[in-house]
Amino acid sequence: MERRSFLLSTSALALSQLLIGCGENNQPTLNVQLLKGSIPGQVVSQFSQGLKAQLKFAPVEQLEHLLEKLKDWQKKTNTKGSEWGFSFPFIGSNQKSATSDLVTMGDFWLTQAIGDKLIKPLDETKIKQWSALPKRWQNLVTRNEKGQIDPNGKVWAVPYRWGSTVIVYRRDKFQELGWTPTDWSDLWRNELKGRISVLEQPREAIGLVLKKLGQSYNQENLDKVPNLEKELVSLDRQVKFYSSTKYLEPLIVGDTWLAVGWSNDVVQTLGRYPQLAVVVPKSGTAIWADLWVSPAGKENGDLLYQWVDFCLTPQIAREISLLTKTNSPAIANLPKSDLQESLRNLLQMNTEVFDKSDFLLPLSPTATAQYQSLFARIQG
Repeated sequence: MERRSFLLSTSALALSQLLIGCGENNQPTLNVQLLKGSIPGQVVSQFSQGLKAQLKFAPVEQLEHLLEKLKDWQKKTNTKGSEWGFSFPFIGSNQKSATSDLVTMGDFWLTQAIGDKLIKPLDETKIKQWSALPKRWQNLVTRNEKGQIDPNGKVWAVPYRWGSTVIVYRRDKFQELGWTPTDWSDLWRNELKGRISVLEQPREAIGLVLKKLGQSYNQENLDKVPNLEKELVSLDRQVKFYSSTKYLEPLIVGDTWLAVGWSNDVVQTLGRYPQLAVVVPKSGTAIWADLWVSPAGKENGDLLYQWVDFCLTPQIAREISLLTKTNSPAIANLPKSDLQESLRNLLQMNTEVFDKSDFLLPLSPTATAQYQSLFARIQG
């Protein structure tokens, strides 16, 4: 699943330049590669206060790039760090690889990373805030050796922020219509023919139809879903275009009245364009999460666990949520005084809707091909 990162425009420190510590060789070091914009620099600065350690945080533009780095590190465990475009301190001459201690990973790739042995388990007993994390988030990252969700498995990652697929629409146009969208089924209304855009992703486009039909985004066999293709054909007649990157601009200028998009794209736009409003579909939606994972072959030191735990403390989780305009799994709600009204539907999804929503789990190769084939056929 493609998901774009966004730039964080706050007064926070630039993570691309963030190197904290006096550089003494005997100091512990924490090397982190993270999705750009997913952690405010000021949060890292707070963590460093009074800490006798070096912190090196390197932002990367796309989640896919971080996954590729994990693969490369696995293959080239004896390669020097300079080949990756940045340097790491070496402790002694027997350092095996220049991998980071922690890396951001999208939850969609967790199964693959475990199965391919790109990452190693974490010791949740060293994370003080772990027990306070809601069970659904604990379950998401508790997997067996094949990467499948297993309550008896090990903890392979820790989530630190999340978002969802949402509906964003023009207030003025819907005021004229006399109603506002609340669920996926509204996309089929006659008034919206040729007025909407949908993400150009088989899992997302087909997934929203599955939700309309009371099914899961993770349906393995589409042939077992009655009326699915008929509903998709009907939706396609409503769609002006499909795009995963250019769906907000046409909405802003009025070429479209409604778009299906990702919350992290949408929130940065809402504040600048008050004519836009957003809703999380009440029948449930797709949820994505950014996770901390530890590359295979690295020893998990105390500093790593201190940072992960720090991200889950209520006050810091609140800062991450507010400053990156996403949700934190460590807090259920944010004070209304902290939020613009337009953001509340995104950052305070009610429990009932959340319980109906799905993390996008990897499908079998057969099912993946089925989704791709059906989506291509509908578009053609």
